[in-house]
Amino acid sequence: MTSTAGIPGIDPGSVTPVPLDGESVTGSAVIEVRAPYDGRLLGSVPSLDAADVDRAVAAARKALHETPLPQWRRAEILDRAALLLAERQEDFARCIALEAAKPIRTARAEAQRAVSTLQFSAAVARTLAGEVVPLEAAAAGEGKLGFVLRVPVGVVGAIAPFNFPLNLVAHKLGPAIAAGCPVVLKPASQTPFSSILLARLLFEAGLPQGYLHVVTGSGSVVGNALVDHDDVALITFTGSPEVGWSIRARAPRKRVGLELGNNAPLILEADGDWRSAVAKVKVAGFSHAGQSCISTQRVFVHSSIADDVVRELTAAVATIVVGDPLDEATDVSALISTGERDRIAGWVREAAAEGAVVAAGGDIGADGVLRPTLVVDATPEMKVCSQEVFGPVVTVTRYDDFDDALRMANDTRYGLQAGVFTADVTKALKAARTLDFGGVLINEVPTWRADQQPYGGLRDSGNTREGPAWSVREMTEERLVILTG
Repeated sequence: MTSTAGIPGIDPGSVTPVPLDGESVTGSAVIEVRAPYDGRLLGSVPSLDAADVDRAVAAARKALHETPLPQWRRAEILDRAALLLAERQEDFARCIALEAAKPIRTARAEAQRAVSTLQFSAAVARTLAGEVVPLEAAAAGEGKLGFVLRVPVGVVGAIAPFNFPLNLVAHKLGPAIAAGCPVVLKPASQTPFSSILLARLLFEAGLPQGYLHVVTGSGSVVGNALVDHDDVALITFTGSPEVGWSIRARAPRKRVGLELGNNAPLILEADGDWRSAVAKVKVAGFSHAGQSCISTQRVFVHSSIADDVVRELTAAVATIVVGDPLDEATDVSALISTGERDRIAGWVREAAAEGAVVAAGGDIGADGVLRPTLVVDATPEMKVCSQEVFGPVVTVTRYDDFDDALRMANDTRYGLQAGVFTADVTKALKAARTLDFGGVLINEVPTWRADQQPYGGLRDSGNTREGPAWSVREMTEERLVILTG
C-alpha cells in the first residue's frame, strides 16, 4: 500500500529553512525538490551563496575556539542522537524513500545503519586517545615525559551524495563530532531533507548550534566556496571521481578525503557456492537501482558453470519487483533523474550493438523506470564494464583461468572493493594478495559493508578510509607535548 503523504516534518508548500549560525535561514532563492519516481513536489530549500558559506564557516570557527566540546559531551551527544534516530527510523526511511526513490525496505536498512554509525562514533569519542612517547629511550630525553594529544583539525567542510542521504551524512557528521570538529555541511540538492532532519535531531540531542551548519545550494557556488575557504581545514567528499579529484586539485593545502566510484568485480569459481552468489547478486547488483559505488557490476564466471549461472541469474532478475518506492513489495525503483536513466539505457543499447546479449531488462517501463538489466558476454572495453554504470545493470563475462579472472578484475581505473567465491583457500589467499582494491571479500559480494570497517579505495575510487575510527584520525591533529621535570 502506498501513500500520497509527504516527508514527516517537511512542509511541501513552503521553503524549509536550514540551520546556519544559530538561525533558521531561508535565503532569497530556492531549489525545488521533487520525488524521482513520480515527480511530485516534496518541498523546497534555500539556494545559498558564497556569503552564506562565509557566515557558516565563521560561526563554526568561533564555536571551535570559544566553546570546545570535551570528549564526554561529544560521546553523550552521539549516544543520545543514536537513541533518537532509532526511535524515528520510520520517519527517516520515508524521507529517504521519497527524496531518493530508495525502496522503503532498503531505506529502513539505511536508517538502521545510520544508528550504528552514530553509535560507533560515540564509542570513538569515548576512547579517543594519544600515546606516550618513550623520550627516555635516548640519553637526551632523560627526565622528560612525552605524549601525543589528538586535537580537532579545525572546521570540516562536508559534501554529501544523494544515494545514501542519511547514512553517508552520518559517516561525516558522526566522526567530526567525535573529533570535536564543527561542520559546514552541503547535502546533495536532490536529497537535502535527510540532512536537515538529521541536523534537527543532533541539536535536540544536545549538539551546540555552532557545531553544525547546513548550506544548501549548487556545487558550483556553495561547494566551491566551501572548498576554497581558507578557514576550512578538511574537506570530506563522496561522489564522482571527476568532481572529487578536481576538489583535491583545487585545495592542495587542505586535507581532502575522497570516497569516489567503482565498477565492482565479482569472480565466481566453479568450486565456490555460486548459487549463493547468484542470490546475493540479485540484491547487490540492483538494490537502490544500482546507485551504490560498491554495487556489484562486473561478474566474471568460470566457463564450466557460466551457462548455469546465467540461467539462474536471469531467472532471479525476472523476479525483481519494480515500482513505487513506498510500496512494501518494491525491490527497485527510479533512478535519481531521467538523464541518468537515459544514459544507462544508452550504454546497454551500445553493448548490445557491440555483441553482448541483453538477457534481462534493458527497457524503460510505462512508469518511466529502467528495468533491472543483465548483460551477458560483455567485454572489458564496453562502457557497461569499463565505466561505473551507477545503475541497475550487471554484466557477465566468462573466463577459463583464475589468473585471467584476476587480471580482468584488476583492469580498471577504480579500486574500491572486489569479491571472490571459491572453496579453495589457496585461491582465496591469492585473490587477497592480487586484487588491487581497498577491500577484498571472500565468499561475499563486493557490495557488503559494515559501518565500522575501514572503507575506501585506490586510484579513481578515492584516497582515504571511512568508518568512524578511521575518519576521526583524519579529523584530528597529533600534538606532541613534552614535560620536563
